[in-house]
Amino acid sequence: MQISMKSINKSFAGNPVLKDAKFDLADGEIHALVGENGAGKSTLMKILTGVYTRDSGEVLVDGNPVNFSHPKEAEAAGIVFIYQEINAMPDLSVTENMFIGREVRKRFGVVDSAEMERQAEAILKRLGVRIPVRKAMGELSIGQQQMVEIAKALLVNAKVLILDEPTAAMTLEETKTLFRILKELKQKGVSSIYISHRMEEIFEICDRVTILRDGQFIGTRQISETDMNSLIKMMIGREIGERFPARGCSIGDTVLQIEDFTRNGTFQNVSFSVRAGEVLGVSGLMGAGRTEIMQAIFGYLPHDSGSVRVMGKEVEIRSPEQAKKLGIGFITEDRKTEGLMLEDSIQLNIGLPNLERISHHGVLDTKKDDEMAQSAIHDLSIRCSGAGEACENLSGGNQQKVVFGKWIFIDPKILILDEPTRGVDVGAKKEIYNVINRLAEKGVAILMVSSELPEILGMSDRVMVVHEGKVAGILDNLTGGDDSGRKATQENIMILATGGKLE
Repeated sequence: MQISMKSINKSFAGNPVLKDAKFDLADGEIHALVGENGAGKSTLMKILTGVYTRDSGEVLVDGNPVNFSHPKEAEAAGIVFIYQEINAMPDLSVTENMFIGREVRKRFGVVDSAEMERQAEAILKRLGVRIPVRKAMGELSIGQQQMVEIAKALLVNAKVLILDEPTAAMTLEETKTLFRILKELKQKGVSSIYISHRMEEIFEICDRVTILRDGQFIGTRQISETDMNSLIKMMIGREIGERFPARGCSIGDTVLQIEDFTRNGTFQNVSFSVRAGEVLGVSGLMGAGRTEIMQAIFGYLPHDSGSVRVMGKEVEIRSPEQAKKLGIGFITEDRKTEGLMLEDSIQLNIGLPNLERISHHGVLDTKKDDEMAQSAIHDLSIRCSGAGEACENLSGGNQQKVVFGKWIFIDPKILILDEPTRGVDVGAKKEIYNVINRLAEKGVAILMVSSELPEILGMSDRVMVVHEGKVAGILDNLTGGDDSGRKATQENIMILATGGKLE
């Protein structure tokens, strides 16, 4: 299927979001669509699939003008949008989710469950994935749910798949499976539009890339004829320099010491330390227990045994409030549900965790509240209309900066970062990396959980690898390792993450 979008314009409440944008898709290609958060990528695809109505412009499918008014119309034409946040029915089975709204029926309208299960098994087998069709959707990993969504699309003979940040919550193996499936579908003439902030993936899987900036078409390039720096410059309109800023922090004494930390059934005998000014990267496969270890340190999850020492003193942390009083901050993995009150203002989100600083005898000091918000906006380069703007109106990168702002003003001794740049564009990532480095320079001990190995290697002084709830090893990334092979490299991290041993 060939798609051509020409001179697409779209405004919301008088604010232009797309300005003369264009995009074209060829038969049997994987075409990346990239740009900073707010560049208009999702809006353009929602116009293609009938979620939004364009103000002007033209959409052609196989040379014929179309104007889909509903996603069902696009789906009937063979175009399916698989969203990052999967809209599944968690309590229904895989089969029921795949056939919802298109149930196979026998005589007298009786649902033919056996036939639906047969078809579901056949399509999943065709994709080469083993997922029990009677299993509840909510029991699957995010990666498995993505595979079910692809299988669901193929049930309606999709000719074009639109994937929005498909690997954001996938394990490495699930990502490999997805790439294999997309390549096989490409050979059968199925095209994919691939939206992602992960540059390495775009160069691995895609044939062409189209760049949007501020709602405008910047250009289309063959992947084989461009490089990462050129692509980033087109996306953000300037040279970004090195992706990861140079680290030159002076590392001090131990701030956090964890010994034999255990939560039965989740993680066992976890021991490590973090020093002032150090960034300890935490790596491992999805489900290895990385987040749970961090949540237990912060008092969000209970632990069964082990000790925690802060500044050399053993402490008992049973709640986030206790952790906060000890100078521990936690930037959570999911900013939308755990990190922010999206409908509320930047000022309120930053002020709430810092009420003790901006109030006197229980009365809010509005001047201090305003000064704190303005300081955060300035220091973190939060792009917004003002401190009163609702967080839901901000791009992903600016939302993440607000989350950082919440915790920076408690003057943390220890800051836990769980996937700090997930869903953040490449320009905002660099700004967040600079914030991390500035905090380290002030002596903050930082634990950074990340699924992106380039990020782990680019930002960490040491790397702790977690495998099935245990510390598989701690690798040196600051001095280049030693002769025993304990160097932090992608290969060594993956060996430990998958249960192997370093020679």
